[in-house]
Amino acid sequence: MIVISKHFFYKNYVGLTLWPFIILKNSTLKKDAVLIHHERIHLKQQKELLLVPFYLIYILEWALRSIWYLDTYKGYQNISFEREAYQNETNLDYVSERKSFSFIKYL
Repeated sequence: MIVISKHFFYKNYVGLTLWPFIILKNSTLKKDAVLIHHERIHLKQQKELLLVPFYLIYILEWALRSIWYLDTYKGYQNISFEREAYQNETNLDYVSERKSFSFIKYL
């Protein structure tokens, strides 16, 4: 389910997935197939990890990578979940072809 809300977003961020919702900054983004697909990859990741472990791993990995790179945005870009989603967001068949726990390849 797609929800529109500008209150969740900081700077250049325009999409966010909080299972089972894809939250977008504005309604025109509903037409962005690549963004929607990126967020659907996150839905799949969240579902397979049963939500709480996903969020714990996501935050821990972001914190560790932010310290490693001394940059919070670079830390975000290198989270395994984000790397998987960014690398496969243009392959619109990826969600249906994706094997469980594929994010592990991106650690």
